[in-house]
Amino acid sequence: MASAARKQPLYDQLVDLVSDKIEHEMHPGDMLPSERDLAEKYGLSRTTVRLAMTELEELGLVSRRHGKGTFVSSVGRDTTDLSGAYSFTDQMRSLGRVPRTEVLDFELREASKVVSAHMDLKLGEKVFRMRRLRLADGIPMMLERSYVPAKLFVGLTQRDVESKPLYEIMEQDYHNKIKSAEESFGARAARPDEAKLLDIDEGAPVLHLVRTTYNSKNFVIEYTRSVARADMFEYKVVHTRS
Repeated sequence: MASAARKQPLYDQLVDLVSDKIEHEMHPGDMLPSERDLAEKYGLSRTTVRLAMTELEELGLVSRRHGKGTFVSSVGRDTTDLSGAYSFTDQMRSLGRVPRTEVLDFELREASKVVSAHMDLKLGEKVFRMRRLRLADGIPMMLERSYVPAKLFVGLTQRDVESKPLYEIMEQDYHNKIKSAEESFGARAARPDEAKLLDIDEGAPVLHLVRTTYNSKNFVIEYTRSVARADMFEYKVVHTRS
């Protein structure tokens, strides 16, 4: 560190050094050395290292988990366009990551008042309800609770959604062509059950997303409420002026 440019603050030098390692040598989810180890390795004070880690976190390159350490975040290199990506699986693959889905529960049930209103169904109509944990490279990314109308997907099973992406099932197996999706989002704090599944601290910031998906006949074929890790997703929206 001593040979670096004199005018650049020491913590800025460390930010540059660590960000370069993240860019060229590390992967999302990798754990960084502790502040003590970094201080000893580069001959810096703990205060300087802490300032650098804060800067890296604000840049979206790392996320700090209380009691666990500091980890490489995916946000700094790959912006996940949630507004334009229908498929979590396809989006992760496009970023060079390995997607995986764990189906936490799956059941056939009657649509509640809220669900039937969002899906334009009669109260009590049957829906498949599934809760899924979405991972990339083994890192929990998103927790989804989805509802699909049973009358359009007769015979759908948990094994089906465990073995194949849901949208592929809809289009390839049930010939429901996806036409559009409406999605709203906001920020809130993670509840205890969500934090445990997403491997984040209780109260950590998360994105709350609500998606309604339509087929080519304008029928609602999916209603999903998701919670996404804020340190793993950056929401991109493009505005065009005509």
